[in-house]
Amino acid sequence: MTDANLFQLGIGLETGAHEEDTARGVTARMHNIHVSHATDTVDIRGIVDGDATLAVATHPANRDIGTADLEALADADREDHFIRRDGAVFAGTHLIIEVVDGYGLDDEARIQQAFRDCVDTCGATLLHIHTHKFSPQGVSGVAVLAESHISVHTWPEIGYGAFDVFMCGDAQPWKAVDVLKAAFATPDVRVKELRRGEGLVDGAEVAA
Repeated sequence: MTDANLFQLGIGLETGAHEEDTARGVTARMHNIHVSHATDTVDIRGIVDGDATLAVATHPANRDIGTADLEALADADREDHFIRRDGAVFAGTHLIIEVVDGYGLDDEARIQQAFRDCVDTCGATLLHIHTHKFSPQGVSGVAVLAESHISVHTWPEIGYGAFDVFMCGDAQPWKAVDVLKAAFATPDVRVKELRRGEGLVDGAEVAA
């Protein structure tokens, strides 16, 4: 083997080792993000650039919630402001609603109108509605709100509709229950309530 070949081989080995080390480093940093702070809001620009440090340093999970953040969460001018109720502070009320023995759950227009009626009755703000009609039957849909969303998937063959109603701020999601009873002509509507974001901020620090 000539000196030139040995030189090229040396460069190749060094480059390969460097690339392998770099790949390991990026993988390790990405792994750290995944384990510690992976959410839908991770800034992946740092990862694409091969440096996950920026993504970790700027991620909301790595900074303390300050006074300005708390004031923003409690700002009544925001449609999705945090709520104080019964001594608890939380982002909003999420209702898991089971419509049982319902009528019209294969009717896309009927479901869209039910969304609109829920929004109006609950005092929410509609941004847009998207629905999809399946073949041979069934509808999925979402109403995106300034206060969060209403969503559904239906199984008309058994008269069942799985609704989620999640609203923050001053909206009143429980009023959607009677709307859905009327919209789908059934008295059998079952509800579970979740308080989203409860315990994430100190209630004493958020304005009532």
